[in-house]
Amino acid sequence: MKSSRVPSGMDRRHFLAASGGGLLAAAVPAASDAVGFITGKPAGTTAGGPATSPSRTNTPDTSPKRKIPIGVFDPVYKNLSMDAMLDKVSALGLEAMEIGTGGYPEAHHCPLDELVKDVSKAKAWQKKFEDRGIHVATLSCHGNPIHPDPKHAANDRETFRKTVLLAERLDVKVIVGFSGCPGASQSDTQPNWITYRWPPEYAEMQDWQWKEKVVPYWKEAAKFAREHGIRKLAFEMHPNFVVYNPRTLLKLREAVGEEIGANCDLSHLFWQGCDPVEVIHFLGKQGAIYHAHMKDTAFYPDNVNKYGVLNFAFETADLRLASETFRAVGYGHGAELWKSIIKAYMDIGYQGILSIENEDPILAGEVGVERAAYVLKNVRNELLAT
Repeated sequence: MKSSRVPSGMDRRHFLAASGGGLLAAAVPAASDAVGFITGKPAGTTAGGPATSPSRTNTPDTSPKRKIPIGVFDPVYKNLSMDAMLDKVSALGLEAMEIGTGGYPEAHHCPLDELVKDVSKAKAWQKKFEDRGIHVATLSCHGNPIHPDPKHAANDRETFRKTVLLAERLDVKVIVGFSGCPGASQSDTQPNWITYRWPPEYAEMQDWQWKEKVVPYWKEAAKFAREHGIRKLAFEMHPNFVVYNPRTLLKLREAVGEEIGANCDLSHLFWQGCDPVEVIHFLGKQGAIYHAHMKDTAFYPDNVNKYGVLNFAFETADLRLASETFRAVGYGHGAELWKSIIKAYMDIGYQGILSIENEDPILAGEVGVERAAYVLKNVRNELLAT
């Protein structure tokens, strides 16, 4: 088996020039060979030639650029102890981490109850990161606190409450999560994600969700966070939750307050047709980006043409018929586009971190983190050198 490492001898300029700004895609199981994008072709190409990407004007920029820290979201290391994880992250030269406290990604390295109860244990926990030069930048509790199942909702609300208390104790300024999704009526037992307001009963249900469930809960939750010094709640714009694009994010922000902002995970916006640089500038001008997940999306044009974009795959066994899937940074879109994305974050004065979240079914686990870190470091260095 060939090494998963990217050759260390490739310099920044060769990296950005390779394959028209793309990276070589990873080898894929034979079952996926029918899918053009995953047969070893560089990111940013298709079987018929280069894929179109938003064109960027390279205008001179003499303003100072912030060296945005590169970090990683810890669930990718769920099978490692905390010390083993920190050794891995330190060896990669990463500067920050996003740590899960519960919810869907669970809490693999953060004993939330214990750290909330005991200040000395909390400080000792934080010091383990600091001793390796790693900053705990955000705490994440991706749950559904407005789930129609009362038990589910109560558990996620309590996780959020404790996460706020821990963030206050550790002086962590950003909490990352989901907006959640309620049912469509008081009698529902499962969430109902409504994105299309016709026939008219769907508009009525969506209005009920926002008026009766979404806004009341988040007004209360934002008030609690504010009272404990937390003024940045970063919502991942994610399908199956009421905040799933910039418009719904701003709708909630307008209803609740400026505590509500974005975890700008572009992997969920690529397939919705959003221009990533435009999104960053649009939300950045409003001071509404509090966190940024680093994750890519690859499109398989033949399947997009036949099935549309609502045809996502999460496992390699499903890729043959998929329209898109998550990839490590640089393996869905080329490095040149990611350079434009990181530049946009620099341009808006983004104060958070670039948090690698690897859900690539091909470059799974630590390999995807290593590849994404390589791309991001090269892109960042290229920008800082200009």
